[in-house]
Amino acid sequence: MGPSIGLRGQATVRVTGDRTAQALGSGDLAVFGTPAMVALMEAAAVRALSGSLAEGETTVGTRIEVSHLAATPVGMEVRAEAELTAVEGRKLIFTIVAHDERQKIGEGLHQRMIVARDRFLAKLARGN
Repeated sequence: MGPSIGLRGQATVRVTGDRTAQALGSGDLAVFGTPAMVALMEAAAVRALSGSLAEGETTVGTRIEVSHLAATPVGMEVRAEAELTAVEGRKLIFTIVAHDERQKIGEGLHQRMIVARDRFLAKLARGN
């Protein structure tokens, strides 16, 4: 049957020094880095799909469009949520949002593709 519109997932992380823009090279401030927010949003989308894929299938991220709206200091918790809003064959599109303990800090769209895990890895090993 596969994934259906409306699936939701979330992921949470505490902002630590290794998740800052300074540590990730995306800026020079010790605040939650955009690359860390993107990874958290992707994790929420992956969790939304838990149990909905056929045996041997997985997904890979293929596109993400985000706005990082507000800074989050070290020590604060951040929660990302993803909702599956469109299914176009193997292409899955999610609405994604992130909040810290005070406010919404990010939003956007994320696209993932359903792939056969073994076939994907075999193609990668061949260098294609």
